[in-house]
Amino acid sequence: MASRLLYLVRHGEQDRPEAEADTGLSERGRRQATLLAERLRRLPFAAVHHGPARRAVATAQVIAAALPGVPVHPDEIVGDHLPHDTNPVGLPPAYARFLAGFTERERADGPRRTAEAIARLAAPPTAGDVRELVVTHNFLIAWFVRHALDAPERRWLGLNHHNCGLTVIRYSSGGPPNLIAFNDVAHLPPELRGTGLPSDYLV
Repeated sequence: MASRLLYLVRHGEQDRPEAEADTGLSERGRRQATLLAERLRRLPFAAVHHGPARRAVATAQVIAAALPGVPVHPDEIVGDHLPHDTNPVGLPPAYARFLAGFTERERADGPRRTAEAIARLAAPPTAGDVRELVVTHNFLIAWFVRHALDAPERRWLGLNHHNCGLTVIRYSSGGPPNLIAFNDVAHLPPELRGTGLPSDYLV
């Protein structure tokens, strides 16, 4: 029976997001990534995937340094994009306003990339067992979780993750996906976790 253990990691805290859309990690973000790397260093990963944003690249670099010999793959399909062109009708006003901020192109390109990510990663391998790590963003992790639970499409909204939080999903040829861990931050001391406010999850 073949299985894929997919480790989904939200990037570390971004440096100065209010000043520029695509910046690297803050000092807190580097500490978060270092502690996560220490937690993962003994796991036999087959590959590390990361999106193109600088905060995702920097987080993946810190983790990869603790995983010598593991190949690292940049890939836009695990980047920061709208995962689904969700109909705002019936949603809370805050969600409807948020969705209205995306352009027509973003509403087309984001779901296309998400569908490719799901097709490539959210399935068991053809044979054997594999363990892969994806350094990505809050929205895509939320979509993977929604997909694994076969929840309504709009349910990706409101699934929020701490910086360097760890979510693990098992895909097996013997049955449906299993959500093993969700937003696990046991490797982070309280002062390096988010506040739980919505602003924590917008980048």
